[in-house]
Amino acid sequence: MDLKISGKSALITGGSGGFGIETAKVLLEEGVKITLTDVDEDDLAKAAKDLGVASHVGDLSTKDGVDKLIDAVGTDFDIWVHAAGVTGAKGDPLEMSEDDWDHALNIDFLSGVRMARHLCPAMIDRGWGRVVFVASENVAQPYPDETVYNAAKSALLSFAKSVAMQHSDKGLLVNAIAPAFIESPMTDGMMEKRAEEMGCSFDEAIESFLKEERPYLVLGRRGKVEEVAPVIAMLCSERASFVTGANWRVDGGAVGSINI
Repeated sequence: MDLKISGKSALITGGSGGFGIETAKVLLEEGVKITLTDVDEDDLAKAAKDLGVASHVGDLSTKDGVDKLIDAVGTDFDIWVHAAGVTGAKGDPLEMSEDDWDHALNIDFLSGVRMARHLCPAMIDRGWGRVVFVASENVAQPYPDETVYNAAKSALLSFAKSVAMQHSDKGLLVNAIAPAFIESPMTDGMMEKRAEEMGCSFDEAIESFLKEERPYLVLGRRGKVEEVAPVIAMLCSERASFVTGANWRVDGGAVGSINI
């Protein structure tokens, strides 16, 4: 399907991660000019080289870091995919420290706010823009040991909805996606730790996790970033011109509630 965005330009934050790389691949196939940014210089350089796209290192955890990035790459982007994020500290919600909260909120939430201040007004001025925030299943179905992540991603989703409500009539369409239990270094680490604690294999750890912790994930497996990227790309496109303020679940059924 032609997404009708050939010739557009896109900035992907968190560009050296799985969501960023796979989304870049889909958008490149649609004729979009890509710029990647991420905090890890080596990973970013490899991703940019492999894809043949522009890149620039940026630390989105502070206002100064965002300002420096924008000074370097500018604001002339039609599409912005915000895939930057961390899982944050885990444990008892009442035992999370100030540093735990600051870390998650600065990277998972405020990074998006800081970038939006620069990128969204330029899209509004041009009368066309697409923003997709990578949220999480946790915004609809929080897990108590991931409370800082739950809160930060929920704040990001609320921000996305607010911007969409305020500015979509000016051509700026803002949406989010909510993936769940995707194959990634993050979930690999979770399952490796679980396998060690349980004294079982990696695959057995995944199987038991699905049964005990994700009973509604009816597809019975981890998702793949290749299954998420096309949804992001669609929301970036002219084909999704009547979609804004939405949160699209790509979760294999992991969230048990009806999405209304």
